[in-house]
Amino acid sequence: MSAVIIDGKQIAAEVKADVAKKVEGLKAKGITPCLAVILVGDNPASVSYVTGKRKALEEAGMADKSVVLPADTSEEDVLKLIDELNRDKSVHGILVQLPLPKHIDEKKVTNAIIPEKDVDGFHPVNVGKLVTGEKGFLPCTPNGITVLLKKMGVETSGKNVVVVGRSNIVGKPMALLMIRKEFNSTVTICHTGTKNLADYTKNADILIVASGHPSTVTGDMIKEGACVIDVGVNRIPDSTKKSGFRLVGDVEFESAKEKASFITPVPGGVGPMTIAMLIYNTLESAENNL
Repeated sequence: MSAVIIDGKQIAAEVKADVAKKVEGLKAKGITPCLAVILVGDNPASVSYVTGKRKALEEAGMADKSVVLPADTSEEDVLKLIDELNRDKSVHGILVQLPLPKHIDEKKVTNAIIPEKDVDGFHPVNVGKLVTGEKGFLPCTPNGITVLLKKMGVETSGKNVVVVGRSNIVGKPMALLMIRKEFNSTVTICHTGTKNLADYTKNADILIVASGHPSTVTGDMIKEGACVIDVGVNRIPDSTKKSGFRLVGDVEFESAKEKASFITPVPGGVGPMTIAMLIYNTLESAENNL
């Protein structure tokens, strides 16, 4: 068997088209959804991510109040900017691109964004709402994965979901989403302390891998017919590429696709959904102001 490749670009385009229609409706009522992305420094990967986010804003017809700051900007100045954006009623969402330079406390900065504008879903208040099932902003990558599963018709109720990775950005919120009654899955979280990882991954009906390391999961670690979601983005050397590298996920794609029923590619799988859900959250924030 060979897996169905999940086209994250196409599904993200559908989400963004739906958002754009709703933005038109809000504009007719005098509200233009607005996101401010704060980038400190010129980390190439971060610059690329921010460029993608700003392009998505433009395509959706949203306002863009993004700010690029020098790498030596003080923590105090970043916090001052966040305070100004918190009080700016025309701004509906604030996102600080991570990682930040080492002299800036990431936790202090992300917690400075008021929960009502925390479209990344990282503020402790929104994390708490995720745990208790209250309405709040959901982290973009995990939420995007649930949309992929729904769009592909992947059954989740009563299924064994194994999440590899326990980060606050993907692993933990992913597990919390999948145990909601809406998805009704039985969830196992694996991590660097897990012994005999394959014993768990082979039991997964849905395997979500966010370990941050290439080839963490190979085809022989996957249950026949499982749905495999690869969250990883890793650069590995490749002399055949002009850039000198190529992008791979945390799953060994070639061997995995022979065992899985569905699989996300890297690039073009989960990545586009993350940005789509960011503009979806920004729209939701603007709608909360009606």
